[in-house]
Amino acid sequence: MKRYHVTTFGCQMNAHDSERIKGMLEELGLGEATEQRDADVLVFNTCTIREKPDQRFAAHLAQARALKRADPDKVIAVGGCYAEAQRERLFELYPHVDVAFGPGSIPHLAEWLGAGGAGLPRGRFGLEQRTFAGRLPMRGERRFQAWVQVSMGCNSKCAYCIVPSVRGREQSRRPGEILAEVERLARDGVRELTLLGQNVNSYGRDLLPDIRTDFGELLRACDAVDGVERIRFTSPHPKDFRAPVIAAMAECESVCEHAHLPLQSGSTRILKAMRRTYSRERFTRLVAEMRSAIPDLALTTDLIVGFPGETDADFRQTLESVEEIGFDGAFTFVFSARRGTEADTMPGQVSEEIKQERIVELIDLVQRVAHQRNQLRVGRLEEVLVEGPSRTDPTVIRGRTRRNTTVNFSGTAAPGDLVGVEIEAATSATLRGIERASVAA
Repeated sequence: MKRYHVTTFGCQMNAHDSERIKGMLEELGLGEATEQRDADVLVFNTCTIREKPDQRFAAHLAQARALKRADPDKVIAVGGCYAEAQRERLFELYPHVDVAFGPGSIPHLAEWLGAGGAGLPRGRFGLEQRTFAGRLPMRGERRFQAWVQVSMGCNSKCAYCIVPSVRGREQSRRPGEILAEVERLARDGVRELTLLGQNVNSYGRDLLPDIRTDFGELLRACDAVDGVERIRFTSPHPKDFRAPVIAAMAECESVCEHAHLPLQSGSTRILKAMRRTYSRERFTRLVAEMRSAIPDLALTTDLIVGFPGETDADFRQTLESVEEIGFDGAFTFVFSARRGTEADTMPGQVSEEIKQERIVELIDLVQRVAHQRNQLRVGRLEEVLVEGPSRTDPTVIRGRTRRNTTVNFSGTAAPGDLVGVEIEAATSATLRGIERASVAA
């Protein structure tokens, strides 16, 4: 049996795409190799949103080139956002690559690899042939959790973002197709779903006039499926987080009390330069509306430092927002210019030295606020979905609360179990506790 190895970079959408790639390769008759050196087909599912994934990918591809020199029959396939962004020169940059494919062209990968993984002549598929990866077979990492793609692409024009260029304009799956997948996953024992889209809460608008639906309606439909006990979604845009979605979160039993709501900057001036289409004040009002409807809501966010033109005063406003809103966690990023985006050529580029000073200060504040928020959970009984052993101590069990906080605890629960855990301690990123009770299915 020929074998494959898939390396994934970037976001949850890429992780979902990789599960589909694995399922498709296994349908071709390939088995999975745990190490790159043991694989006949090497697939790299890439990200190009920021500079760091590009650098990691280049290092991995250098290793793959060495493996191919030792075994010329080894097939190297590069997919994802970097492949699409570099579609005109990928083979010039990396002549040892055999196959390249964009994010919307995953279903065509089988044609290029052929049954059994035999390589075919070089080529690539562009955005014009986009097809939902959600229609492909899936090989999930956990039997009780699954991602469900509800849309792909994005219609927003954020000045720093390359996603619209590499994933195209927004395209929603039909609700009947999504529900059929959700029902099948529920029958297969999946307890937790994460609905995925580049701008997930604008779902359905492109289906008009043939189908009139929205993301709030989709949440309610998924909530009604027997067997689904937790529903999450990512990533929403604040401008599209409207009343029907907030109401569905508040009223649907299986929709978790967590939202990842990217702020990006606490400065309205910088938000305008970013083309985020909301102000700091509007964002803060939205948070108040959400917390009023969902009192135990956990909020996480994305924050960028060093966007072109960001002054010390702008950065201070971001710090003020973090404290005022009280985020439960944040992904923090140093601005990284992407070729082809508006921000790449903006005046007022911030020096690397200032960026590094600001990111250190921001991370310190984010962790302090998150620690304070997590401390409020100490003494509570939290419902935890068990994911497996702790990454640092195999004698400790790891899982997540409905609010999407990692919990490490002692007990006897198995992966996929829902258990009650009494929280005894907290850090900025995790909770620690002891198993007290199982939760009825």
